Amino acid sequence: MSLTGIFLILFLVVHLAGNLQLLSNDGGQSFNVYADFMANNPLIQFISKGNFFFILLHAVVGTGLWLTNRSARGGQGYAVKVTKATNTNAGFAKNMWFLGVIIFVFIVVHLAQFWFQMKFGEVGADVVMVNYGDGDVKDLYALVAATFTNLPFVIFYVVCMVVIAFHLWHGFQSAFQTIGWNHPKYTPIIAFLGKAYSILIPLGFAIIPIIFYLNHA
Repeated sequence: MSLTGIFLILFLVVHLAGNLQLLSNDGGQSFNVYADFMANNPLIQFISKGNFFFILLHAVVGTGLWLTNRSARGGQGYAVKVTKATNTNAGFAKNMWFLGVIIFVFIVVHLAQFWFQMKFGEVGADVVMVNYGDGDVKDLYALVAATFTNLPFVIFYVVCMVVIAFHLWHGFQSAFQTIGWNHPKYTPIIAFLGKAYSILIPLGFAIIPIIFYLNHA
């Protein structure tokens, strides 16, 4: 659970770096070229398949742990407010599975809205082609722009980023502690980095649809 979580934490940084190119003032060229490279590079595609596997593994293992813990408690809630193992408010810990379910639903919707259209979208209907001098690429920027001018979807996206922030608030530090990376000197640093990460990364994702909606709606 911890190892898959750390992998996904690293993935979010890379994914955000790519998505921030949506904010480049070049009509979508940077993002479209980036998306085309990601879609056609064999190494990236191998890592992408591994990412899908780790997402599913993380979800399956998390569900198994939730069921095991629930069975061990006889279906009862937590009797204490602070978990000694993580020194984190138990409210985050006991709701990790429910937060994870919401995130999993978001991932499915996100893949259907963007990844599926990138891979299988019919050119001329959902996706058009553009040429920047080095061959035709799919204009996924236009697809994103159209999606992010839909207010209900923007609200859904931003709310899901808040859910991800709560999930990371507990999960980041917990992942390192679970694999035994505890040290009086380094644990406070990990805790600080975890809190900063859980705020900044979801915020980075959330501002993209907000900016698009404000600029293009």
